[in-house]
Amino acid sequence: MNQIVSTAALRAPIPQSFGTVFGSLSFIRPQDTKPAFRSAAITGGDPELLFETEPHTVPVADMRMISESLSIDREGFELLEHSTAVEDLYDDAAIEAVYYPEIEALLRRRFHADRVVIFDATRRSDNGVGARNPDGLRGPATRVHVDYTAKSGPQRARDFLGEAEVERLTAAGARIVQVNVWRPIRGPVRRAPLALADATSVRSNHLVATDQVFADRVGEIYHLAYDPTQRWYYAPDMTPDEVLLIKGWDSKDDGRAQFTPHSAFQLPDEDSAPPRESIELRTYVIVE
Repeated sequence: MNQIVSTAALRAPIPQSFGTVFGSLSFIRPQDTKPAFRSAAITGGDPELLFETEPHTVPVADMRMISESLSIDREGFELLEHSTAVEDLYDDAAIEAVYYPEIEALLRRRFHADRVVIFDATRRSDNGVGARNPDGLRGPATRVHVDYTAKSGPQRARDFLGEAEVERLTAAGARIVQVNVWRPIRGPVRRAPLALADATSVRSNHLVATDQVFADRVGEIYHLAYDPTQRWYYAPDMTPDEVLLIKGWDSKDDGRAQFTPHSAFQLPDEDSAPPRESIELRTYVIVE
């Protein structure tokens, strides 16, 4: 189940599964200059985009029928069963005291990791207001993106692990992987689920580096330009006893997935469903 795959198998795509729905995703429209946006931390609401997007309706396949064969090192994501002892995922103290250690243990086992560093937790809801976080309310991300780039992935690792430690790990040939762990707070999720691109179907020239402007720094993420050969998946009816592992960056550039574009999307006839509520942890997984 979700075994680490060999280097030879990393680029072998898996077939599109049954149970496909069609959803509209928002892609960046390529432009001559580097795109940028002002983050919600500055605007106090929706980000201010300084570039254009375009919607495309794409087939989004049911990953459950192929979940046993998915690999975060090939497709860039995995669906795992994983329960939590935390009764209230809005309880910040319980998140740090109980949930963080649970996820650290999960990622240690999955990656045979020496260390896991959790550096962010974000709740999201499409209830019209957003989910409560210490830094404000957050709704689902509705543009296809990757949280980090070839530039910002290692930079954020230096920010959180320390410059000297990253230099030590790099010199020792260690692997540093940025992994997001996404879980429903309530379920089943029947509104605004995540669509994830199979990394083997994403061309590097369609990943568009974009400046993310904060009050005290400028980060960088990828937006994705549309291509009809991209393959998309989602997990129908996710419950709080399941998590998605999503790769945001990998220090190893040897043919394995490094970046996983993803976005929330609308399901057909989802208006009568309860709002989606979710929590995601951002982590660095270190394998020495």
